[in-house]
Amino acid sequence: MTTRQDVGTDVLVPAELLDFLPCATPAAWVDWALDNEELLLIDHAQCEKKAASTAMSLMYRYVDKYELLIRMSQLAREEILHFEQVVKIMRSRGIEYRHLSASRYADGLRQLVRAEDPERLVDILIVGALIEARSCERFACLIPHLDDELAKFYRGLVKSEGRHFEDYLMLARQIADNNIDARIEEFRSREKELVTQADVAFRFHSGVPA
Repeated sequence: MTTRQDVGTDVLVPAELLDFLPCATPAAWVDWALDNEELLLIDHAQCEKKAASTAMSLMYRYVDKYELLIRMSQLAREEILHFEQVVKIMRSRGIEYRHLSASRYADGLRQLVRAEDPERLVDILIVGALIEARSCERFACLIPHLDDELAKFYRGLVKSEGRHFEDYLMLARQIADNNIDARIEEFRSREKELVTQADVAFRFHSGVPA
């Protein structure tokens, strides 16, 4: 497959977010995404819905944490709005929204999450930061190759996903009893494996084509 060249993501994405990720998205994934625009949009919609659900779940479970409640409430509203926007774009393009099986990405990260709080919550927030950071970076990777409508939409998402990354990471550091840098490195190592290893089905957070 011919690799499409893209502009540097550092033009759109904050340096601290790129530094947080363990590696850049492989060019092979970008090619795969551009060859599967329908799946890209359907899975993107599912990711937005799952992100809103995760934020709501944290709000219900941790009612005593004011900052978390406020940040997750704002995040859930934004993610639901993004879901609606993706579905509208799909409808305008004649793409039917349907269920897709999940990629191994989020589950692969969550396998590292500890069972008891407050460690459990800290780990969930680190996972959230990685997912939002990777989403932001992948939107930026795709923008140079998309039609005007999608490029404009994804450019707006880069800003919001970057803000969500900051919120998750800030909350993780705030809630932790000690320094979490070593713990973050464990998740970064797993995340690198997940985005660079081969996958048989394309998804927004999949690895590279097998």
